Amino acid sequence: MEASVLGLIAVALVLAVLLLRTRPQERSVYLNTLWLFLIGIGIELLADFFGWPTTMTISRIVAAIAMIRLTGFFAFRLFLPAVRQALPRIVEDLAIVGIYIVYGFVQLRAMGVDVGSLVTTSAILTAVVAFAMQDTLGNVLSGLAIQLDNSVQVGDWVQLDHTGGRVIDIRWRSTLIETRNWETVVVPNSLMMKASVAIVGRREGQPLQWRRILNFMVDPGVPPARVISTVEDEMRELAIPNVARTPTARCILFGFQQGNLQYQLRYFLTDLAEDDATDSMVRVHLFVTLQRAGIRVAEPQHTIHAVQRDEAHAETVRRRELTRRMQALANIAFFATLPEAERAEVAERLQYAPFARGDIITKQGNTAHWLYIVGYGEAEVVYEPPQGTPRIIGKVHAGEIFGEMALLSGEARSATVIAKTDVECYRLDRASFQDLLNTRPELAEEVKRVMGPRNTDLENARAAFAMSGNGEPDERERTLMNRLQRFLRIRP
Repeated sequence: MEASVLGLIAVALVLAVLLLRTRPQERSVYLNTLWLFLIGIGIELLADFFGWPTTMTISRIVAAIAMIRLTGFFAFRLFLPAVRQALPRIVEDLAIVGIYIVYGFVQLRAMGVDVGSLVTTSAILTAVVAFAMQDTLGNVLSGLAIQLDNSVQVGDWVQLDHTGGRVIDIRWRSTLIETRNWETVVVPNSLMMKASVAIVGRREGQPLQWRRILNFMVDPGVPPARVISTVEDEMRELAIPNVARTPTARCILFGFQQGNLQYQLRYFLTDLAEDDATDSMVRVHLFVTLQRAGIRVAEPQHTIHAVQRDEAHAETVRRRELTRRMQALANIAFFATLPEAERAEVAERLQYAPFARGDIITKQGNTAHWLYIVGYGEAEVVYEPPQGTPRIIGKVHAGEIFGEMALLSGEARSATVIAKTDVECYRLDRASFQDLLNTRPELAEEVKRVMGPRNTDLENARAAFAMSGNGEPDERERTLMNRLQRFLRIRP
């Protein structure tokens, strides 16, 4: 075996090993090319031994093609990226094909063929073929242009007519777009060049995020300033997955439609594959936020003269809601001992207050105005020490009350309560709660039972924070229990 052949084999093996070690995901391509080279070399050696010149020439060409391919892989997929000069895959293909053509002409000249006349004949034939395949050539040239100017890149999220998804590959003839519906759409490259393609989420110097717009309508009886501030304040406090903190969500009055005010909630999505799920979660928070504020999401208005029927329907709805409130009160030990007439009076004073998962129901340090009655769901009680890490000190479940400590003491909220799941509450105002205690002094014992463990958990959290060296409970915190005990006539 000649030394030159051994050298070529060694070079081919080194190139293949380097490619396999650095790009194992393309293992089959490199191994197939290496086997093609080795088979070509092997057949060439056998043909030389048995004296088969034609077979030897063909096998030499096969080995050369495989060697050119391996060298091209090394240059474009290993060497150029290492020196930070990565080029589109289509440039690699063109370069390798160009070398194939040059090698073919060299072999033809060596065999005594007139390359000049062959080129002239080939030009005429090429023109005929190009005319017959103009659509295919248009797609190929469009694919070359797309990759060279980087207008659309693999990984981009795009919107094209009725197709939207992520670009997973740009080939010679077509671009592959993977949709959120687990579909792969094959778009001809010529269409990509002719149509208007929106690259979603891309903005110079900004992170990848996409503005989403949610429409809703509100009755014109609610002042727009109130709607806008209610929605924006809530979105500013919430931490919803895949919703960007910057830019902040905005609520705008967008128009007037069918007797209502039309609003848009605009937020930025950070994970473009989770658009529908995130829209749904934002709508849930928006809906319960408006409900808590007493703002009803409006429907198209039509004037129908059916006064008596409307009044009867309203009365039916009122009685149904009153029954729900009575059932909620009956499930709570604090109210279960009340006569039915008194429970009905309390039920009339309740306000419905739903919360979505993650909503802040009460905030530590805020003024207390309500006693909360949990009808459904679960919430976490969080103590937020000054300049410290918040700590979960308890949970509130369906059939329990909270907020009574701040109402009785007159102090600000001593802890933050956050909805762990979707929560449905009823709220009783301070005056109604204190009137109830004045009318029924025996309820003070139930208040003591509820407050005891919670106050212990809160004091333990404050003590732990003080022992960590981060600070000490202030005078207001130390006297809170004393004020509660005096109000309830409890002796320490």
